[in-house]
Amino acid sequence: MKTIHKVAVNTLIAAMILGLGGCSGMSTQGKSTAIGAGAGALGGAVLTGGSTAGTLGGAAVGGVIGHEISK
Repeated sequence: MKTIHKVAVNTLIAAMILGLGGCSGMSTQGKSTAIGAGAGALGGAVLTGGSTAGTLGGAAVGGVIGHEISK
């Protein structure tokens, strides 16, 4: 089971890196929101053992924090 978890985390990290490449035309606040959501999703997934609710909750909280920090 740990191997599947490592693959999922590595896939998520790769998707975040590739996804951020499309952020070149975004505002600073938009970039901060996206980075916060990605980091929050990763943190939520790791802390909850890959649960969907934990990943989505982490993304939501991270997105809000990233949005507010960049104001």
